[in-house]
Amino acid sequence: QVQLVESGGGLVQAGGSLRLSCEASGRTFSRYALGWFRQAPGKEREFVAAIHWSGGSTSYADSVKGRFTISRDNAKNTVYLQMNSLKPEDTAVYYCAARSTDYYRRSLYEYDYWGQGTQVTVSS
Repeated sequence: QVQLVESGGGLVQAGGSLRLSCEASGRTFSRYALGWFRQAPGKEREFVAAIHWSGGSTSYADSVKGRFTISRDNAKNTVYLQMNSLKPEDTAVYYCAARSTDYYRRSLYEYDYWGQGTQVTVSS
Protein backbone atom coordinates (compact mmCIF):
# COMPACT_ATOMS: atom_id res chain seq x y z
CA GLN A 1 0.00 0.00 0.00
CA VAL A 2 1.16 3.52 -0.81
CA GLN A 3 -0.19 6.69 0.77
CA LEU A 4 0.16 9.95 -1.14
CA VAL A 5 -0.23 13.44 0.30
CA GLU A 6 -0.19 16.51 -1.94
CA SER A 7 0.67 20.04 -0.87
CA GLY A 8 1.54 23.40 -2.38
CA GLY A 9 -1.72 24.38 -3.98
CA GLY A 10 -3.23 27.83 -3.59
CA LEU A 11 -4.41 30.98 -5.29
CA VAL A 12 -2.12 32.68 -7.80
CA GLN A 13 -2.50 35.34 -10.48
CA ALA A 14 -2.21 34.48 -14.15
CA GLY A 15 1.43 34.33 -15.16
CA GLY A 16 2.53 33.25 -11.71
CA SER A 17 4.08 30.03 -10.46
CA LEU A 18 3.36 27.30 -7.96
CA ARG A 19 5.22 24.17 -6.93
CA LEU A 20 3.20 21.15 -5.94
CA SER A 21 4.69 18.38 -3.83
CA CYS A 22 3.49 14.85 -3.24
CA GLU A 23 5.03 12.85 -0.43
CA ALA A 24 4.62 9.09 -0.42
CA SER A 25 4.78 6.61 2.39
CA GLY A 26 4.36 2.89 2.52
CA ARG A 27 5.97 0.56 0.06
CA THR A 28 9.11 1.13 -1.96
CA PHE A 29 8.57 4.49 -3.59
CA SER A 30 11.51 4.37 -5.93
CA ARG A 31 10.09 1.57 -8.07
CA TYR A 32 6.81 3.35 -8.78
CA ALA A 33 6.00 5.45 -11.80
CA LEU A 34 4.27 8.66 -10.75
CA GLY A 35 1.82 11.00 -12.37
CA TRP A 36 -0.03 14.24 -11.86
CA PHE A 37 -3.63 14.61 -12.97
CA ARG A 38 -6.14 17.41 -12.58
CA GLN A 39 -9.88 17.82 -12.48
CA ALA A 40 -11.70 21.08 -13.09
CA PRO A 41 -15.34 21.55 -11.99
CA GLY A 42 -17.71 19.72 -14.31
CA LYS A 43 -14.88 18.08 -16.24
CA GLU A 44 -13.25 14.68 -16.26
CA ARG A 45 -9.94 14.07 -14.57
CA GLU A 46 -7.15 14.55 -17.08
CA PHE A 47 -3.49 13.69 -17.43
CA VAL A 48 -0.97 16.45 -16.72
CA ALA A 49 2.46 14.85 -16.40
CA ALA A 50 4.20 11.60 -15.50
CA ILE A 51 7.69 10.38 -14.67
CA HIS A 52 9.54 7.08 -14.84
CA TRP A 53 10.73 5.58 -11.56
CA SER A 54 14.30 6.63 -12.34
CA GLY A 55 13.32 10.17 -13.25
CA GLY A 56 14.99 9.67 -16.60
CA SER A 57 11.85 9.87 -18.71
CA THR A 58 8.87 12.20 -18.51
CA SER A 59 5.68 12.92 -20.40
CA TYR A 60 3.43 15.98 -20.50
CA ALA A 61 0.00 16.91 -21.75
CA ASP A 62 0.20 19.28 -24.71
CA SER A 63 -1.64 21.94 -22.70
CA VAL A 64 1.17 22.21 -20.12
CA LYS A 65 4.25 21.34 -22.17
CA GLY A 66 6.91 24.00 -21.80
CA ARG A 67 5.26 25.47 -18.69
CA PHE A 68 5.18 22.58 -16.19
CA THR A 69 8.03 20.36 -15.04
CA ILE A 70 7.70 17.08 -13.17
CA SER A 71 10.58 15.77 -11.08
CA ARG A 72 11.15 13.35 -8.24
CA ASP A 73 13.50 12.82 -5.32
CA ASN A 74 13.45 9.15 -4.42
CA ALA A 75 15.55 9.78 -1.31
CA LYS A 76 12.74 12.01 0.00
CA ASN A 77 9.89 9.88 -1.39
CA THR A 78 8.58 13.00 -3.07
CA VAL A 79 7.44 14.00 -6.55
CA TYR A 80 7.11 17.63 -7.61
CA LEU A 81 5.22 19.59 -10.21
CA GLN A 82 6.70 23.00 -10.95
CA MET A 83 4.04 25.10 -12.68
CA ASN A 84 5.07 28.32 -14.40
CA SER A 85 3.19 30.81 -16.57
CA LEU A 86 -0.07 29.69 -15.04
CA LYS A 87 -3.32 30.39 -16.85
CA PRO A 88 -6.90 30.57 -15.55
CA GLU A 89 -7.63 27.33 -17.43
CA ASP A 90 -5.09 25.57 -15.18
CA THR A 91 -7.54 25.99 -12.29
CA ALA A 92 -8.37 22.54 -10.94
CA VAL A 93 -7.82 20.07 -8.16
CA TYR A 94 -4.45 18.45 -8.79
CA TYR A 95 -3.93 14.81 -7.87
CA CYS A 96 -0.78 12.79 -7.44
CA ALA A 97 -0.94 9.13 -8.50
CA ALA A 98 1.36 6.13 -8.27
CA ARG A 99 1.59 3.15 -10.57
CA SER A 100 3.05 -0.04 -9.14
CA THR A 101 5.48 -0.56 -11.98
CA ASP A 102 8.45 1.41 -13.21
CA TYR A 103 7.05 2.95 -16.41
CA TYR A 104 4.38 5.60 -16.59
CA ARG A 105 1.13 5.71 -18.52
CA ARG A 106 -1.07 8.66 -19.46
CA SER A 107 -4.36 6.99 -18.57
CA LEU A 108 -5.68 7.51 -15.06
CA TYR A 109 -6.99 3.94 -15.08
CA GLU A 110 -3.42 2.64 -15.10
CA TYR A 111 -2.67 4.09 -11.65
CA ASP A 112 -3.14 2.18 -8.43
CA TYR A 113 -2.87 4.81 -5.70
CA TRP A 114 -4.16 8.37 -5.45
CA GLY A 115 -3.76 11.31 -3.14
CA GLN A 116 -6.60 13.47 -1.87
CA GLY A 117 -5.79 16.36 -4.17
CA THR A 118 -4.77 19.99 -3.74
CA GLN A 119 -6.66 22.97 -5.13
CA VAL A 120 -4.96 25.30 -7.60
CA THR A 121 -6.81 28.48 -8.52
CA VAL A 122 -5.45 30.90 -11.11
CA SER A 123 -7.09 34.30 -11.26
CA SER A 124 -7.16 36.43 -14.40
